[in-house]
Amino acid sequence: MKEVSLSLIGFGNVGKGVAEVILNKNQYFKEKYGLDIKVVSITDSTATIWDPEGIDLKEALEIKRSFGSLKFWGSEYDIYDLKPPDVVEEVESDVIVDVTNDKNAADWHLKALNNGKAVVTSNKPPVVFRYRELLETAYKKNVPYLFEATVMAGTPIISLLRNALFADSVERIWGVLNGTTTFILNCMEEGMSFEEALKKAQELGIAERDPSNDIGGIDAGYKGVILHNIAFHPFDFKKASIEGIERISEKEIQENIKKGTVTRLVTLVENGKVEVRPIKLPTNHPLAVKGTSNVALIESDLLGELVIKGAGAGVKETASGVVSDIIRASLETKHL
Repeated sequence: MKEVSLSLIGFGNVGKGVAEVILNKNQYFKEKYGLDIKVVSITDSTATIWDPEGIDLKEALEIKRSFGSLKFWGSEYDIYDLKPPDVVEEVESDVIVDVTNDKNAADWHLKALNNGKAVVTSNKPPVVFRYRELLETAYKKNVPYLFEATVMAGTPIISLLRNALFADSVERIWGVLNGTTTFILNCMEEGMSFEEALKKAQELGIAERDPSNDIGGIDAGYKGVILHNIAFHPFDFKKASIEGIERISEKEIQENIKKGTVTRLVTLVENGKVEVRPIKLPTNHPLAVKGTSNVALIESDLLGELVIKGAGAGVKETASGVVSDIIRASLETKHL
């Protein structure tokens, strides 16, 4: 049995989802992969809980749900005022798991890699803005740097592009990569105004309190750059052409429906190009998804068209991508 210790940084919805998967499927991971995964530290925005023997995840989840913060934990565990860079430096763990929205996380990702620790993340900005540096450091230190959940949640487009299409040259990728905008456009197709659709998405937790990154196309642009980084070479986000859905009117949506078309926020990725813009599509087009589903159409020289579709949002769906990467990192890391 291979023992693997994790530092879980971020204990919001996705962090709690990751903890639940590890808690509920621990025996399954032991039997299928020979991995005994234990979480030795958990960090939220207020505190870090740390126990080298492993934290009781059931209790951690109960504390978080009851009190909203790890700082209210009782005397069973010591409570530390450790920020992510401190956790990386001071806590002995094999894998750093970043499920935060920290835009500066690349700095402590690099510190972890340089310390010989694998890094698994769902946090997009490090992979968008510091991709080359992170991958080169991971290669030099011979430790994994994995980020499946940054695009399409747990739907494994990253693994597909990195590990499955060795013989193919990718020519372009078309994708509907932001579930929030698809949900809003769906609601508008059903007769809602943009404001009503956005409010509904926020009430259901599909849209953030500040939805600007989603409706402005920034999130889809981030994901397009990540796909470009993998399929071609590192891409400068400033060179991406991005248009959101803010200017689309209810009248335009209804007229499209009468013509048998729908509008989706589509990301196009080609060698040297990332574009995000609303596009009219026939209702039977592979990209004309509904709800919060994501879809990508990959065009390559040998396979032709390959469509990958799945959940692009959701706690358990994102946790699926994160935990899959944890397992992959654990199996790949030789010194564990």
